[in-house]
Amino acid sequence: MATLSVVSVVVSNMAASIDFYSVLGLRLSGGGAHDDHSDFTGDGVRLMLDTEDLLRQLQPGWTRPTGGHAMALAFECESPSAVDRTYAALTKAGHRSVHEPWDAFWGQRYATVLDPDDNPVDLFCPL
Repeated sequence: MATLSVVSVVVSNMAASIDFYSVLGLRLSGGGAHDDHSDFTGDGVRLMLDTEDLLRQLQPGWTRPTGGHAMALAFECESPSAVDRTYAALTKAGHRSVHEPWDAFWGQRYATVLDPDDNPVDLFCPL
């Protein structure tokens, strides 16, 4: 049996991605804005960011997927108002909205923003 412990995201701009994921409350534990690899600690799962340049060194010929996003993440917030606050902080910082906060028919407060590489990041909380 295996346990999911890390999610890795390839980023085009390390500094912008660190800023984005920091607003979501993740704590940078290694690397930084000018590094090819950075690490965030989380509750149970770590998030690793690797630059496109690093990935091309590891996998020559790699190209970024086109035609849609390559991955999506979802962050559970502690309350419906926290969904609204987090969404507001991200969009105020210049990140693009996909869907403003709303009370979804499946019983959650829900919103979606794009990270700096246009990957959707959902924010949610049970109502």
